[in-house]
Amino acid sequence: MSNYQKTTEAISKLTPEQYRITQEAATEPAFRNRYWDNHEQGLYVDIVSGEPLFASIDKFDSGSGWPSFTVPVDPDNIVEKRDRSWGMVRTEVRSKHGDSHLGHLFDDGPREQGGLRYCINSAAMRFIPLAELEAAGYGDFAHLFTTEEAAR
Repeated sequence: MSNYQKTTEAISKLTPEQYRITQEAATEPAFRNRYWDNHEQGLYVDIVSGEPLFASIDKFDSGSGWPSFTVPVDPDNIVEKRDRSWGMVRTEVRSKHGDSHLGHLFDDGPREQGGLRYCINSAAMRFIPLAELEAAGYGDFAHLFTTEEAAR
């Protein structure tokens, strides 16, 4: 897959929660979302455009109750914007092609892995298990999960 884009059809298939989060920049409840405690190997993609966002090998338990990652799979698929909502200044994370609100970026991640924490809403993503990458059109990302890469 390489033609990632936001379409009316994709938007029409979103649940009300997915719509609020991706299109209206809402936040889902901590510890009560689909992927915060997912430990399966695989790829997380934008629920709207399908663009690859994060790999499970870069996911860690931040204790926040949301899926947290140290680095995106492809930084070109991530857009960072200044967010001044809620009386604070944060960095909003959006998908480039889907223009989906994903979550926020913080500087309190694991220091040994660069110190970043991409705190992402589960409802903004679709998880593709490692065994299904090829069939789903994401076979090019299977190399991320080889023994050598997964050990990093």
